Amino acid sequence: MQNSSILVVGGAGYIGSHMVKMLREQGFDVCVLDNLSSGRLKALGDVRFFRGDLNDAAQIHSLMGQIRPSAVMHFAALIEVAESVRDPQRFYANNLGGTLNLLAAMRAHDVRQFIFSSTAAIFGDPQYVPIDERHPCAPINPYGRSKWMVEQILGDYASSYGLRSVCLRYFNAAGADPNAELGECHEPESHLIPLVLQVAFGQRTAISVYGTDYPTPDGSCVRDYVHVQDLCGAHLLALRYLAQGGSSAQFNLGNGRGFSVLEVIQRCREITGVAIEARLEPRRAGDSAVLVADSTRARERLGWRPQFAALEQIIAHAWAWQQRYPW
Repeated sequence: MQNSSILVVGGAGYIGSHMVKMLREQGFDVCVLDNLSSGRLKALGDVRFFRGDLNDAAQIHSLMGQIRPSAVMHFAALIEVAESVRDPQRFYANNLGGTLNLLAAMRAHDVRQFIFSSTAAIFGDPQYVPIDERHPCAPINPYGRSKWMVEQILGDYASSYGLRSVCLRYFNAAGADPNAELGECHEPESHLIPLVLQVAFGQRTAISVYGTDYPTPDGSCVRDYVHVQDLCGAHLLALRYLAQGGSSAQFNLGNGRGFSVLEVIQRCREITGVAIEARLEPRRAGDSAVLVADSTRARERLGWRPQFAALEQIIAHAWAWQQRYPW
């Protein structure tokens, strides 16, 4: 399988670039498609790169015929929840319409293995925690709905066209390459750990804490943080699973332990040695009190074992990258 060609869509982005590096280290022939709306060329090594957009169906068909990959990994999505509420059409056009174009090109060129970056946002407000794959899916924003729609479409494509897929539902992706060669850099940034570390680095004056009256031990929201390297490891296992004939499946990816916003800030203070200012703000609409994953299925069926489960490791790797590449 190591000599197989893998098309990584959105491979210049945060998780995609880490995936490209891991695939290359494992001996795969990697091709990257990215429109660079949020990805960065400097995050890629010496791989075949194609600049293009999933909304250009003709280009995607041509590229698929040129590459003829054995599998496709799809990371190219708009991810900002608040923006999805303000402009749902843009999200559905990209996350849903673009994915349909990609799947059509795969069908046309008989590419039958697909790994999809999904999200815990498909579950909506949790009915219980930790959240396993049996939890009802009731997304509460266009971002989550766009991902859930794709998951349902993939179920239809499996039964009708024989296209096998693995949907990996991330909880809170965090951290950076352990060698500090890659890291998280969104514009605008909305994820907690990089925002807190930007305060420590002097790029921001304070971090806002939205809500301190939730039914949690310290009143702030609790989230499950999973290291980007471990997420990529799950993708690699999913690729092998499909290559060995595995049927379409869905897996929740998290560490199974939650940390509150205030806990994360305190750990960042301890690791950076900086007195990070926190500003207490009212709750934001749509924030659940607790989101924690049950990843038993991924552990049992994929053999997934997170290597960087400690919050201190996640923050330390993100901080090392922040200091080395503060762009």
